[in-house]
Amino acid sequence: MMLATRGTTKKASTDFTDLADKTRRNPLNPRNPWKSSCFAVVVAVAVGACSKPAAPPRPSVAVTVATAQRGDAPYVVHANGLVEPAQTVAVQSQVGGVLMKVHFKEGDEVKAGQVLFEIDPRPFRAALDQANAVLARDNANLVSAKNDADRYSALVAKDFVTKSQADQATAAAAAAQAVVVADKASVDNAKFNLDNATITAPITGKTGVLLVKQGNLVKPGSVPPLVVINQIHPIDVHFTVPDRELPLVQKYATGPKKLRVTVTPRGTGSAEVGELNMLDNGVDTTTGTVTLKAQFANPAGHLWPGQFVAVDLELYVQEGAVLVPTTAVQTGQDGQFVFVISPDRTAVVKPVTAGLVVGDQTVIDKGIDAGNVVVTDGQSRLTPNVKVEIAKPTDSVAGRSPGATP
Repeated sequence: MMLATRGTTKKASTDFTDLADKTRRNPLNPRNPWKSSCFAVVVAVAVGACSKPAAPPRPSVAVTVATAQRGDAPYVVHANGLVEPAQTVAVQSQVGGVLMKVHFKEGDEVKAGQVLFEIDPRPFRAALDQANAVLARDNANLVSAKNDADRYSALVAKDFVTKSQADQATAAAAAAQAVVVADKASVDNAKFNLDNATITAPITGKTGVLLVKQGNLVKPGSVPPLVVINQIHPIDVHFTVPDRELPLVQKYATGPKKLRVTVTPRGTGSAEVGELNMLDNGVDTTTGTVTLKAQFANPAGHLWPGQFVAVDLELYVQEGAVLVPTTAVQTGQDGQFVFVISPDRTAVVKPVTAGLVVGDQTVIDKGIDAGNVVVTDGQSRLTPNVKVEIAKPTDSVAGRSPGATP
């Protein structure tokens, strides 16, 4: 019994020692040391699998930029206009006769007072001679009648003649005087007809097609006229603007300076600059427009009667405005904005208030200042505070521009 007990006690002591060693090796789970070890290995593998490397930085976005600058922004009203001569004269004869000579060529520039036509003067010269002869005869009769009246006046005072005879002599002298006055009018009329046998240009201008040729019989007021003369230096342009612009036109047209008007004929880039000189006295109720007229010196003759032109009426100039390219201004849910490049080359969103559009520039009334660098191309790829790479820097054009619209 003692031997068996000792053997059993020795075996139990050995098992207890092995369990204690295993417990020291795996203190987390003394009952199942292998399960705890496997759990530790699985956790380590899972943690390693869930940990990912950091995302690489986003590459810079290539954009085109421009610098906001200060310049003048003129407010311009655009319209279509029609060129008309400052004056048009249809030259006609005031006397009848055969057209003897034409002293110009069709299309010539003529001066006021220049001889254009000659009508056969012989009938008018003869009429003048006849009127002068009649005047001379009646002047002689007047002298005789006055002498008779003087003599009868002296005789009636001495009662050598009756008072009735003296009155008749005085009346005869007065009648002779009236005849002389009528004769002088006839002479003036004959001179007028003779002078009108030579037709001169009433204005300075450009002649058109000769409508009556040499050798034809002309009559006073006949149709067609002999020739039409158009004054093209200066020349006028008529155009219409919407009645909504009328208050501004009235405001600035009454200022000390006349409004500047620029016109460009179709098919040419040559612009002519003139001044507004007429505002019509009413609005056309059919079209809702008001008619204006501007005058141009037209020294080179680029403007021609009947020509259609593009008209730019400059009402005022907004001086010192902040200008950026129009492509820089974007519109979002919260309104208009631009991307401004900060010194660290990141894109910053700036809300702005845009004003006049000046050619390819836009006036910024509020939001940025001159010197700010704005993005003009590539905005669709930008997000706030993203890094940018300037692909092609350009400068916005400052200074006076061709024109602005609201």
